[in-house]
Amino acid sequence: MEPQDIPLTPHEALSGISGIISLAAWFLLLLPQLYENYTNQSADGISLAFLLVWFLGDVANLLGALWGGLLPTVVALGVYFCVLDFLLIAQTLYYKTGNARRKAVEGGERGESEARDERSPLLHRQASHDSTGNLPYTRRRSSAASNPLSTVMEASLKSTARMWAKNVLAVLGVCLLGVAVWGVAWRVGWWKPQPEDDGVKEGKSIVGAEVLGYISSILYLGARIPQIWKNWREKSCEGLSLLFFMLSTLGNATYGAQILFHSVELHYFLKNLPWLIGSLGTIAEDITIFFQFQMYAKKDEEGSDDGTAVA
Repeated sequence: MEPQDIPLTPHEALSGISGIISLAAWFLLLLPQLYENYTNQSADGISLAFLLVWFLGDVANLLGALWGGLLPTVVALGVYFCVLDFLLIAQTLYYKTGNARRKAVEGGERGESEARDERSPLLHRQASHDSTGNLPYTRRRSSAASNPLSTVMEASLKSTARMWAKNVLAVLGVCLLGVAVWGVAWRVGWWKPQPEDDGVKEGKSIVGAEVLGYISSILYLGARIPQIWKNWREKSCEGLSLLFFMLSTLGNATYGAQILFHSVELHYFLKNLPWLIGSLGTIAEDITIFFQFQMYAKKDEEGSDDGTAVA
């Protein structure tokens, strides 16, 4: 049956809308983290192992799409993912190596300064310490002491609430954009209901594509573990973009919804099972990271107020 002969049912419309929203989320996915690293001039918050394993997952996903003969738009999106992954990894390596080198130089200069201070008179050493560190610390401590604990905690909670609200609004904006784009695409004929086997070659190539799909799913599921462990070890999500993980959850959820709204027949479900595992399985890990954002928000706020970077 040709796409123009397939009637538009509510389930097929929801599948199309979910697919467009998923594409929008994936297209924007890595941009918030790239911007976060750029504004901080640091990538200490993100796990390099997370990015590398995720990149391997995207490569396996791209190879599976090529092997399975999926639609050109799917292949193009896979190439786009790999390019953005490479850019984020390159940016992360640039900031991590640059900051490590700078810290090593600063550490050497600090050691020389302390050695000179030990040879200086006590009065001179005390004045030197006051000029380099004690006065700002005293100001911060006096400022903190002048505010009741409840006021500080209330300010932290308000800041966290604003952060979540701002990012939730951004996600809702992506959803509305997806609905609008789908409506226009359907009206002008750019989007049409698709048959279940559309864009997939029959034969042995499907087996190879499914194997690569399972490999990519395993890599996607494993990629977030280093990041979750890093957040837990450092008790901080400083340097991570909350919107990055929100868009990931949105993209995965709508991708799974696109498949399930299209059909729940067994053969179709099994054909898409590896991609469903990879998409829906990572949502649980993203939720874990959301809990970490919430748990460590107060500590990260204190680190920002003190002007210190949490690695």
